[in-house]
Amino acid sequence: MWSVPVAPGYAGAAIAGGRVYHHDYDEAKSEWCVNCRSLADGKLIWQFREAREIRPNHAITRTVPAVDGRFVCSLDPKAVLHCLDAKTGKQLWRKSLVTAYQSAIPPWYNGQCPLQEGGRLIIATGGAAILVALDKATGNEIWRTPNPGGYAMAHASVMPAVLGGVKQYLYGTLKGPLGVSAQDGKLLWAHARKFNVAVAPSPIAVDEEKVFMTGSYDAGSVMVRVRRVGGEFKTENVFDFQNNEWNSEVHTPIVHQGHLFAVGKKKRGLFTCLSFDGKQVWTSEGKASFGLGSYMLAGGMFLVMEGDTGKLRLLEASTAGYHELAAAQVLGGEEVWGPMALSDGRLVLRDLSKMICLDLRG
Repeated sequence: MWSVPVAPGYAGAAIAGGRVYHHDYDEAKSEWCVNCRSLADGKLIWQFREAREIRPNHAITRTVPAVDGRFVCSLDPKAVLHCLDAKTGKQLWRKSLVTAYQSAIPPWYNGQCPLQEGGRLIIATGGAAILVALDKATGNEIWRTPNPGGYAMAHASVMPAVLGGVKQYLYGTLKGPLGVSAQDGKLLWAHARKFNVAVAPSPIAVDEEKVFMTGSYDAGSVMVRVRRVGGEFKTENVFDFQNNEWNSEVHTPIVHQGHLFAVGKKKRGLFTCLSFDGKQVWTSEGKASFGLGSYMLAGGMFLVMEGDTGKLRLLEASTAGYHELAAAQVLGGEEVWGPMALSDGRLVLRDLSKMICLDLRG
């Protein structure tokens, strides 16, 4: 439907109200940008800019803004949080996590996407706090989770969950997954499990008592049982994949039909179906390799991107086996890693140089 140039990066889109919101960078002016475009034709509606020196470090742009139709919450590569008016792009407030919480910017810059829930914005900061809840309209702090354990900001994003009947926020760190009370920010549990160098995928609750976490650099994966015993939460391993047994390096796995689906490795780049007890049900080996490409579940299909080629494949969303329905060469080049966004049958995706919109409604 349309194609627009973008600076090198992996910053995917958020779609709300017929508008596409995404991050970008003006290398000539050294300015960080948040763009708002029309979903119909890709034309720019507004653009927010702020001076920011960012050197290419595995490209430049990252992360997806959180949008609810009223607010656009954007966490830039150097951990400055911006809240913009969704209609006009006017900045309503900003907060440097480095200044406010003594956060340390992770290697390769920030990779965290903010989480909006109700009137709150939830961010993992590291430094003075593990997580904080902010009022979306003002940026004022509602609660913070103290951080005596010294958990650092990872590239992972905060995920909502209900475990043991308690609403909480999950976060993945180099020291393992943890859960924080959504009500007051109290640290409910932390499961000690070492991860290597960087954590990008977010931990996910696969049911009401199990949490799955995976990471890159041969860190493997772990499934943790989280149980409420009396008034406290206790954790134990369901299984723990060490070394090179299996892990997803960049993207968060999808839970579907009582299984996990993700591009991962034992052998890098295989789209894989895993059972909740860690058994490999099937992979794409011998059929397709997806590198570090993204994937999405929609309409009974998985849309999976070949991260090294820009070919998009549609797969049947089934636990029975790998069944490809269609394929098309839609992007090009290397490191096609940006996450996809789908709204009203229109798919927005990108490579290192352009963002495009495909019509899937036919």
